Amino acid sequence: MIAFSGSLILLDIEGTVSPLAFVHEVLFPFARMEVGEFLAAHAAEEPVAHALAQMASDSGHASIEAWLGAPPTTDAGRARVVAEVKKLMDADAKATGLKQLQGLIWEGGFRTGTLRSTIFPDVPPALAAWTADGRAVRIYSSGSVAAQRLFFEFTEAGDLRGFLSGYYDTTTGGKREAESYTAIAHDSGYLPGEILFLSDVPEELDAARASGCRTGLLLRPGNKPVANGGHPTISSFAEITFS
Repeated sequence: MIAFSGSLILLDIEGTVSPLAFVHEVLFPFARMEVGEFLAAHAAEEPVAHALAQMASDSGHASIEAWLGAPPTTDAGRARVVAEVKKLMDADAKATGLKQLQGLIWEGGFRTGTLRSTIFPDVPPALAAWTADGRAVRIYSSGSVAAQRLFFEFTEAGDLRGFLSGYYDTTTGGKREAESYTAIAHDSGYLPGEILFLSDVPEELDAARASGCRTGLLLRPGNKPVANGGHPTISSFAEITFS
């Protein structure tokens, strides 16, 4: 159990709100399968160009052309992007540009109904109860903010965005860096001690705790066994009590 008297609940997604299997066995394979056709249809569009520019920057290059050696609208350029996406995904990289591009690819899948987010059954009632009680709920995930919004719009339980008041991704900072949680506290208007961060990754929780946040480790079905690192553990959001 976790007893919490603060005002903001900050949630990870993968392994916390949604099973690891949905991300690794549904979302990631969809992006890998669709990236080539997606680029052929959309490489010249501004949001895609922005994501590719960020990928170039992530890899230490000054421009898309310097990174690819050819425009992304050409066969050679697209092939280079596809190869880089697959390499980064194989490494489970949290690179900002990759996450932005993945989100753009997933958008088509969500909007056509091909994708629907799988969430744990305790999540919708918890979100409803927390917000009805006057608490704020925000998301901090390595996936882009755009992808996070899509994830919660198109869930198997319906559109849950009405329960969420903010989203953060790696543009705020790395999830294993204490400074990121300090920045989130500042942006949200709450003191770190008023924030409860819930995740399945002890290293993320360590960083949040170092910033002064309260923490909780999720032990969800399918999560990897980990040492709790001194963080309170729960298997359901129903195990959080408030005062």
